[in-house]
Amino acid sequence: MNIQTLLNKANKILGSSSSKSPKLDSEILLSETINKNRQYLILNSNEELIKENIKSFDYLLKRRKKGEPIAYLVKKKEFWKQNFYINKNVLIPRPDTELLVEETLKLFNVNSKLNILDIGTGSGCILLSILRERRNFFGTGIDISKKAINVARFNAKMHQLSNRVKFYNSDVDKFLIGKYDLIISNPPYIKKEDLKCLEVDVRNFEPKLALDGGRDGFSEITKVISKTSMLLKKNGRFILEMGFGQKNKILNILRQNNFFINKVVKDYGKNDRCVISTKI
Repeated sequence: MNIQTLLNKANKILGSSSSKSPKLDSEILLSETINKNRQYLILNSNEELIKENIKSFDYLLKRRKKGEPIAYLVKKKEFWKQNFYINKNVLIPRPDTELLVEETLKLFNVNSKLNILDIGTGSGCILLSILRERRNFFGTGIDISKKAINVARFNAKMHQLSNRVKFYNSDVDKFLIGKYDLIISNPPYIKKEDLKCLEVDVRNFEPKLALDGGRDGFSEITKVISKTSMLLKKNGRFILEMGFGQKNKILNILRQNNFFINKVVKDYGKNDRCVISTKI
């Protein structure tokens, strides 16, 4: 079977599933299977594929049809300017979360020397993206999931940043190491009852530990803000990602913990996405 015939078949299969982009999904999976880029598929559409490749592709296709995210199937996801290794133990990085990197770079110039903490680091993509841009930053990442920490360490090694970052498997409540100039966090902030309403690829495949914000969506956020007030140096900055409709309550919690609100940043959908504050 040649490339074009296989892609046409895959497109029909995924078109009847929950996939919103069956053609793109099919091309990405086949590219990964034969280790070629998508341009190669277009330019060599009549190339016959060996049985082993067809079998491997069909296996990925079946998993995608059940809703498994592309990032988990190909074991990578682009974030900021680089690809990161991703597996089912970590959240898939979202474009909106790049705001945390963008706002950090606006706050501190290339010559700044900072000690930075990432609470709930997951794959490490936020922290490592910042460290790549700021050569004088030293980073620490913590996560309650040991398997997530293993992914973050792998990504640090892959991006040759292991000498400037440390990762700890720890609940934020129990972490007591160091004082920081900047703390960033993308904590779980989805209400427990809303988890069942998420899209199938998120609900059935991404780690609940990284999504579940408790009964009201604020249990983890409150813990993170409280601990940040202890770990952050005076006049240190805190950049926190938040969910839809959470702004007012989060601003109140921050003020109660002695933070001055610098600004709230909207995402690409014009929703309040992250808040930047200063410890006073």
